[in-house]
This record gives sequence, structure tokens and C-alpha cells, in this order.
Amino acid sequence: MATIIKRKKNYSVVYYYETESGEKKQKWETFTNRKDANKRKIEIENQQEQGIFVAPTSQTLEDFLYDFVNLYGEKKWSISTYDNNVSLIGNYITPIIGKTPIQNINRKFVDQYYNTLKKTKPVMVQNKQPRSEYLPPQTIERIFKLLSCAFRQAVKWELVGKNPFELSDALPKIKYKKRDIWDAETISKALDECRDGKLYIAMNLSFACSMREGEILGLTWDMVHISDEDIKADNTYIDIQKELLRVSKRTIEILDKKDIYFIFPPLMPNTSTRVVLKKPKTDSSIRRVWIPKTLAYILRDWKKHQDELKEFLGDEYQDFNLVVALQNGRPCEGRVLLKSFEELRTRAKLPNVVFHSLRHSSTTYKLKLNHGDIKATQGDTGHAQTDMITEIYSHILDEDRKVNAQKFEAAFYKNPDLRKSGSSASDTQTNSGDIDLNILIKKLKDSPELATTLAQLLVQ
Repeated sequence: MATIIKRKKNYSVVYYYETESGEKKQKWETFTNRKDANKRKIEIENQQEQGIFVAPTSQTLEDFLYDFVNLYGEKKWSISTYDNNVSLIGNYITPIIGKTPIQNINRKFVDQYYNTLKKTKPVMVQNKQPRSEYLPPQTIERIFKLLSCAFRQAVKWELVGKNPFELSDALPKIKYKKRDIWDAETISKALDECRDGKLYIAMNLSFACSMREGEILGLTWDMVHISDEDIKADNTYIDIQKELLRVSKRTIEILDKKDIYFIFPPLMPNTSTRVVLKKPKTDSSIRRVWIPKTLAYILRDWKKHQDELKEFLGDEYQDFNLVVALQNGRPCEGRVLLKSFEELRTRAKLPNVVFHSLRHSSTTYKLKLNHGDIKATQGDTGHAQTDMITEIYSHILDEDRKVNAQKFEAAFYKNPDLRKSGSSASDTQTNSGDIDLNILIKKLKDSPELATTLAQLLVQ
């Protein structure tokens, strides 16, 4: 039970609760008016009766998130998710609201925090300059999703009664802009203009195999099946089982090399990050993609070039069996590939798109070739759900539906054989939709039964 006590101009709700150790303590919660105090009193008593009352705690959000990451994140998150989430906590959560007691975080607080984030400048990560003056909506959405996940766990741990981030409507729905992509003709021109061997291979893999940047850079030759037998049987394919990523050394140590297949030796041992080959983020990303025969020959020529370079450089060549690698065999990171792609785009005067858009071009092209076969396309792209494709590429499906309408028009409405049918409505109507009396009279003469039926209908 709870009691309201008036203290000067304020009203305090007084009640007792038990700590985790079973110790009985008294708690005073002060309000400026009786109405709010009475509302809190009723809320406490209802929670106590239902057995869902949460004992007061002074634990701050910073301390809670430390427990959350250690007890939840280390078990549930992949190495890349862990790295990204810890970065969000360190850059945009702890410095801004970390000292706030978690039980003081309500919907109003969440709305205020959202307004603060909209005016927050992005933090430079891995020496990459921010692309916008303030935090983009996508980053704010990721922060909210992380905090919503954390507070769901806080409810389970009985630290708070409800999840204020789940209930809050502060975060507006993000309207994603349609990404510009190259069509097949533009991609063909780009490949003709490309002078960088590793970029040429990467572009082919992205477009023909719908591969992500990390998957291309993490592809090793033992996963490429382009032997004479494979080509003869028209069975050339690539197994996508790894991706290349740079992650913090601390994350690797904390997660005990979770999902990591290989750590590349650093050029400078004192750096805080490492380049690794790791398991893809989702199981659906592990897949087999069959490749065109021409691409198989392109890859064979590229392998021959790499072998010649390896023989020429000797011990200077560091062989990690990577398909896309630097001249000395070391891994080629995304920033190197993207810089080369930007230079090609500028030199060849091609439309301004990002490298990742080639994957979208691939999906679009395959949907058209497959006549909208979503399942077959999903197998190549590695999307977890088919609705990911239907949402992102619905315009392609709409185009197929337009084609269906055109085919229906040609097969049914414009079919001269159907127009000759005696039951066709077009035989009894003019272009304006009015009944042609001459045709009607002729039909009545030819069919006495029709005349009798029409006479009966007119009498009714």
C-alpha cells in the first residue's frame, strides 16, 4: 500500500518495498500536485497487487548498458553488430544520457532525446569524414532500435516496468529514397572503360552474382568452381561463405574470435583494428551462386595473372588465396575499391552511383530475366526474406504486371478471332458504346428464341 503525505506545497507518495536481498525499505516520491501523486499511488498499488511492481533503483543508463552488453550482447550479437553497437553507445548514448537513472527514462524523456540527436554532429569513425552535418535519420533509427532492445531486456530483468522506446512515437518513419542504379548498357560501358583489374573483377562479381562488397573482398579461390569439367557441364559456381571486414582488436578479444575464420597480420602492430575473414552476418547470406560461363573464363584469366605476379614477386607476395587482392596479395579493403570505382565513374563520365548499387542493378536485371521469379532471385542475393525483395524492387514487379495487362489486351480484346464470336459484345455495340440497331435487328431475325426472350423481358 502507498500513502500520500503533504509537505509544504508538494505531495509525497510513501510506500515500502523489498530489495533483492529481502531488506525492507521506505521510498518517497515527490510531486507538485495531488493529482499526479494520486495517479502514482494507484499505479504502485495496482502493480503490487498484480505482483509486477519494480523496486526503485538508482542504476544509471551507462551502468545498465555495460551489463546489457556483457550479459546479452556478447552472446547474441555477431562481431560486426557488436562493434557497431558498442560504437553507438560510446558515441551517441553514454555521452548524452548515460548518467540518467534508467527509471527516470520515460516517453517524454525519449522525445527530448530524439530532438537532441537531430542536432548532434556525427563522430568520425575509422578516419572517415561524416557525409552530413548532423546525424542522419538512419543512424538515429539504429540508436533507437538498440535502446529498445536494451530496455526490453531491462523489463525482463525487472529493472523497469515498461519499455519507453518501444512505446514512443518520437521516431518518424523514414522514407528511403529510391537508389539510382546503372542499367545493363551502362554497366557494360563501365566494364569496357575499366583499367583496374581488381575493380573489373569486383564489378563482374557484384553484377553477375549479386554479391555484397564484403563478400567479394572475402572471396577465396577455393570457393570458386571454374574447372574444365565445371565449364563443360555448364556448372560453374561460387560458394559465398566469408566476408572481409575491419573490426576493433578489443571486440575480437572480448568475443574470443567469435565467427572469425582468419585474422590478417597488420602492417603496423600498434593499430587498434584488424582486418578479418568472418562468417556472414546471417545464415541466408551463406549461399551458392551459379555464374555465367563468360565470367568463369574472366576469373580463370585473372587467376593466371595473379599466379604470374606471385611468381614475379616471390617472397614479396603475401598469398592469402584472395580473389580480389592488392598487387602484393594483401587484402583489398572497401575504401581502396570504392576510390577506384569513383575514379572510373568520373573518368568515363558515368552516372553518379555507389558501388553497392551494382548489386541492386543485378537484382533488377535478374527479376526482369526471371519474369519476376522472386524466389530464384532471392537465392542469389542472400536476402533473409522474399519480402525484402518485394519491398525494394516492387517497381520491377509492377512493370511485369503492366506487361501482363498489355498481353491480356493483345490476347483477348484485340484478338480478331474472339471478335467474330456471336456472343461478343463488340458485335452489338459501336465504338461509343451505343447499341447498333441494325446489328440487333439482324440477330433477332436470325434467332427467334432471342426475340421471344426479349419480348418477355420487356413485358416484365
